[in-house]
Amino acid sequence: MLEYVTDAADPRLADYVSLRDVELRKSLEAERGLFLAEGEKVIRRAVGAGYPVRSVLTTQRWLAALADVLGDSLVYVVSDAVMSGIAGFPVHRGALASMERLPLPPVERVAAAASRLVVLEDLVDHANIGAIFRCAAALGVGGVVLSPRCADPLYRRAVKVSMGAVFSIPYARMDDWYNGLAGLRAQGYELLALTPDQAAVPLDEVVMGERVALLLGSEGDGLSSRWLHESRPVCIPMSPQAMAAGVDSLNVVAAAAIACHGLMRRAG
Repeated sequence: MLEYVTDAADPRLADYVSLRDVELRKSLEAERGLFLAEGEKVIRRAVGAGYPVRSVLTTQRWLAALADVLGDSLVYVVSDAVMSGIAGFPVHRGALASMERLPLPPVERVAAAASRLVVLEDLVDHANIGAIFRCAAALGVGGVVLSPRCADPLYRRAVKVSMGAVFSIPYARMDDWYNGLAGLRAQGYELLALTPDQAAVPLDEVVMGERVALLLGSEGDGLSSRWLHESRPVCIPMSPQAMAAGVDSLNVVAAAAIACHGLMRRAG
């Protein structure tokens, strides 16, 4: 169903306001039980994963490209100028969709269906979350588990950076950070904690069992001492030349990509 809107302040577009304001968007999305998908490819992946469409905001020239996936969804059609006024920036991928969230599965269910997991502790940067989801999905990791304080994978920036990979890999959020790893061990997971400490065992030398969970911490602080103590520290070896020059680690996304590749080398 098409509705043409000429005013960025039209109350029908309330789901789409203040996209640049991260804190406001997080509170609005939590209050309304929604998230925003940006671009044709991401919208297609979200619909394909079963997320219901609340509405779509687009311009006339993108209607034909989206027609097959939108069906009878409510579509607000605006001019390019109105679109930029609502978003606060040019929307180059043609459309924004307001999607309804689905209930998250419990950690136990995601873990039971996988043999390899990535477990993230206190990553609060949405771009890093999205990029790690993309790495994990591309390399075949079975699921992602988030600590309670991790950023929202369905926040617009995370969805955009992941190119919709957040819809293709199962994930769950822990209720209890302090005892969260005990539940994974009870399900037969060996816990490997990625650390920049070069005294740790190199990841490519680890003999992996049937079920392995790889723990990644935040870019600045890394993993907490508790999680390090509860798991086996592993590292990605740095070259001696790099170490001598003071380059002793990778950023968390680069480390995640290499580590996910190593994690999957003997999976299944």
